[in-house]
Amino acid sequence: MTKEERIERAKALHKQGCNCCQAVVMAYADKLPIEAEHAMNVAAPFGRGLAGTREVCGCVSGMAMVCGLTGHVADTRTLIEQFRAENGDIVCGRLLQMGKKPCNELVGYAAGLLEN
Repeated sequence: MTKEERIERAKALHKQGCNCCQAVVMAYADKLPIEAEHAMNVAAPFGRGLAGTREVCGCVSGMAMVCGLTGHVADTRTLIEQFRAENGDIVCGRLLQMGKKPCNELVGYAAGLLEN
């Protein structure tokens, strides 16, 4: 799957009802060492900024999950810093307040970062 396909997959999953974390994680379901259903369930409480608290963005949590599950833990901080640099923050509530990008665009951006 190409980077563009992963981005579009994540955005489509988000539009279909997956939360932001689930959409990012499920865009990489084919690369994860666990069943897709389990990945979906594990990612569920991380949407909307950790169970709706608007804390750490679910896209960021999703990137961290994919890094951990695929053995790329060392890349996690770099990806988080790239996300912050591009979007101005990693906290859901502040990202929403800034209104620079809608959640669906953030989902796509996070999925693209992982492909790098």
